[in-house]
Amino acid sequence: MNRKSLITFLLISFGLAWFLFSLPLAFKNTDVYLSAMQVCFMLAMWAPGLGAILTIRLVEKQPVIQTLRLNMLGPKRFYLAAWFLPALISIAGIGASILLGTGALDLNFTFMRESLAKVPAGTNLPAVEILVLAQVASALTFAPFINVLFALGEELGWRGFLLPRLMPLGQWKAILISGAIWGIWHAPTTLLHGYNFPQHPYLGILVMTVGCILLGIILSWLTLKTRSPWVAALGHGAFNAVAGLGFLLLKPGFDAALAGSPLGLAGWIPMTLFVALLLWTKQLPVPENNTPRKETL
Repeated sequence: MNRKSLITFLLISFGLAWFLFSLPLAFKNTDVYLSAMQVCFMLAMWAPGLGAILTIRLVEKQPVIQTLRLNMLGPKRFYLAAWFLPALISIAGIGASILLGTGALDLNFTFMRESLAKVPAGTNLPAVEILVLAQVASALTFAPFINVLFALGEELGWRGFLLPRLMPLGQWKAILISGAIWGIWHAPTTLLHGYNFPQHPYLGILVMTVGCILLGIILSWLTLKTRSPWVAALGHGAFNAVAGLGFLLLKPGFDAALAGSPLGLAGWIPMTLFVALLLWTKQLPVPENNTPRKETL
């Protein structure tokens, strides 16, 4: 392993992102706090990508596009998995929440109704059911592709740069360590802002890390099968698109560490089952001589 490359990449990825994650605190008690948090969080998603690009150019002195395989797609069937698998995981996680009793199905769509109650009176809006259907439809169709714009920033770093450079440790160690680093990278979002797991600012870091390790296994599998960061970016974007479905379909007040969130306990169950399926069908670990058909952009 090139330790200088790894250290440089991690310093940039964590330093820039953690600065951006902290910046909204300057607006904590103002009306623009939520907007500032959203903008800073989106910009932070490109910190790992920038870290990868700068490290490749300045430390490794290699061409960025070829090194990160941005000119390669790999077999197209894995993009279908990247597109729709996150939705299946999210829906299965909602089902697990209901079965475990940590969440309750809400066909009255209370969360949406409460959100609409804040809209100024006289605003012409469709029925709540139509709005919920539209949100679910967008999350399953075009939203994943819009999200790729920012998800690619993370995936160039985690699966495009970090994963291959940890491979000398062995494929499983590389996958698990890169997933753990990805999870810890999110720590300030939970600790400082209560993001994802507002009831658990400290425990939420652990919950997020476990969720990122499990999701990281799936995204790493897709990446290793295609040898391309594009498939992981689509999978990541699709996952972000459906991550909020629990808030639409479950009664408000649930603990996101236990229910609703695909990165919480409810989401761990379907992700663990899918990883077990990959192991059972010998899809993991991916053979080192896996050479997918070279389909380029």
